[in-house]
Order: sequence, then C-alpha cells, then structure tokens
Amino acid sequence: MRSTRLQPGIVTLLRQHAGWLRGRRVALVSHPAAVDNAGTQSLERLIEANLTRSLVVWGPEHGFFGRAGAGEHVTNARHPIWGTPVISLYGTHRRPTARMLRDVDVIVVDLQDIAVRCYTYVSTLRLVLEAAAECDRPVIVADRPVPFPNTVDGPMLDSACASFVGAIPAPLVYGMTPAETARWLQRKLSLDLDLRLAPMRHYHRASQRSPHGPPWIPPSPGIATWETAWAYPSTVMTEAMPALDCSRQSRAPFQSLVAPWINALAWCDALRATRLPGLTVHPHAAEIRDAAGKPRGAQGVRLVVTDPHRYRPVFTAITLLHTLQDLYGPRRLWSGASRPDFFDKLFGTTAVRESLRANALPATQSATWRRQSATFRRERAAALCYARMDTANA
Repeated sequence: MRSTRLQPGIVTLLRQHAGWLRGRRVALVSHPAAVDNAGTQSLERLIEANLTRSLVVWGPEHGFFGRAGAGEHVTNARHPIWGTPVISLYGTHRRPTARMLRDVDVIVVDLQDIAVRCYTYVSTLRLVLEAAAECDRPVIVADRPVPFPNTVDGPMLDSACASFVGAIPAPLVYGMTPAETARWLQRKLSLDLDLRLAPMRHYHRASQRSPHGPPWIPPSPGIATWETAWAYPSTVMTEAMPALDCSRQSRAPFQSLVAPWINALAWCDALRATRLPGLTVHPHAAEIRDAAGKPRGAQGVRLVVTDPHRYRPVFTAITLLHTLQDLYGPRRLWSGASRPDFFDKLFGTTAVRESLRANALPATQSATWRRQSATFRRERAAALCYARMDTANA
C-alpha cells in the first residue's frame, strides 16, 4: 500500500529531482527544525545522498544550530560532526554576498517557518532570492507546513517601517508556505530568477499540525510548539512593551500575557465580552522578574486557540491591548521603557499604535487592513500550491 503520510519537500527533492543537485556546489539555508519524517535533518539527508560536489550551510537568525537568542549575533563555524562550513546569515552579513555565491552553483532553502512577517526566516528568504537573482544562481525551496496556511490578518507593511522584522510587502500573517512565499516574492519583486519548488506530498492546507508528518522541532528557542506559533502574532508586541510579559522563559512562551498591575479576572471578563473568534482566555498567574532581577507576582490571561480556522491572531493582539487600555489607561502600556519605534516595526506600520492611542475600535482597524490587503489576497491566491482542507480567514 502506498504511503499517504505528509512528506516534506526535502524528500521530494531527493527522490524526484536529484539531478538538480548532482555534481553541483550546494549552499543549504536551514536549521535543526528542518527534518524528514524519521527526524533526519536535511543536512544529513544531503550528505547521505552523496550527490553534491561540495556543500556549505547558511544559517538564519538563531543560527544553523538554533541555539542563539532573538537578535543575537551569530558567528561562522564548522559542523562538529560533518565538518561542513556553517556560514551565518545573522552576523556580519544577513544577505549572501557575491563572494559567497562565487563558490555555489545552486541554493537549497529548507526552513521551518510560521507565515508571520516579523518572524525573520521570511526576511532571509527574500534576501537569498534577491542575491541569487543578481548572481544568476538557481534557488530550490524545499517546502514545509506552516501554522497559518489560510489566515491573512493584520496591516500591510508600510515601506517607511520596513526592517529585518518587516521585510516583505504583505500583511503581518500572510498565509503561505515557504515555497508559495518564494513564488509570490519572485512575482511581486519581478526577480529574474531560476526558482524551483520541491513541494510537499500529501499535504492539504490544514491549520492543525499533521500527526503523520515530520516531528516538531522548535524552529527558534521561543517557538516551542505549534500552539506557541499560533499565539506568537497575538503577543509578539510585548517585545516592544516591557509593561507586559509574554512568559518567554516559561514552558508555554507567547501563550500568556501578565503584569503585576493586572487583575486576571477583570481582564478575562473584558476579553470574553469581545467574543474573540476561535479563542478562549483563562486567568493566569505567574512569577516574573523586574529590571533588577527581583521576582514578582503577576497576573493576566492565558490564550488557547480552540478553532484555528476562525482565529484572527492580529485582531486578537490589538483587542488585548485595547481592553487593557480601557481597564487601566494607556499610560500603563506606553510609558516607561516602551519602544514605540520597534512596536511599529513589528506591526509594519505606525497606524496600529496611533489607532490604539486614539482608542479606535479593533473592528475599525481590522476593516482597514482588509481593504488595504485586497491586492495582496489576489496575488497570494495565484501563488498557492495546495488545495484547502479547512475553512479559514482567507
């Protein structure tokens, strides 16, 4: 009987397109989360296939070994087992240089992404595609599932707020797998590029993680689980708002928001009154540390995505902030050590912060996003590679 288990793109590449690699000098853009169904990393698969003339690894943020923290500079190294050169794309360079490409015939990109614009693997994907187009090198994207295959939510990127956490002209949650994103970027940016896709097999656009696919390995230290990835775009703004703690160091990072000044029951009541789709909230208590490292008790809410088809992560984010402002006033959120410039970069626009400060309703902001993203939605539809399995916010 033929297997119908979901197979990642690296399997398709080696089984059906080995000729793309045979005798070539290959650069692999990857990390530990890129594994096959048996848990074998893509680097090991390429080494075992013995197809390439030479092999070098390029690592994104957090490094190829996945150990560096958010924003931490990563240096070059050699793989301690295979001896393969490991070149950082989050150190001296974030974009492959012409010198790096001089010794490469083809680039393979195999990254476990989550389809959220400020999660920087998509920024690395864009820079790799652009560098390859300039130096006339083919790029193969080995595809993987994402937690948001159908969800389009949040503001479009304003070019004035573009940065490494806002590098593609898309909504904050953009609803495409890595291969689909590469196809869309090639067209959107008019890249003269030999782009080759190694698609997944037996994949449908389900928001839930398939129990029949590759094992989950955190693609970065903070994205511990698939459920973490669902919550991430609803709570990532805390990286610019020290007044709130997203429990990054806990066993469930990004899945709760707490602060010493919050009453958990009052905030839960306010949020439940908004009837956020696809989400339940629960009172949550935690211990956090202040700027001096002293532990303090804190309260807040824990987020549980109950229906990912209906869940609107960015709408949820601004509803969280809007209800806090109603309960405690804007000074609690925006005074002190807040980083408004970084907040704007995470959301890709100044409009979210300005609308919140003006006490605009979340529904009003969301309606604006949908009008702004109409062209993107049409372009995205033309780039999709897989049939839909569930009804979602597309």
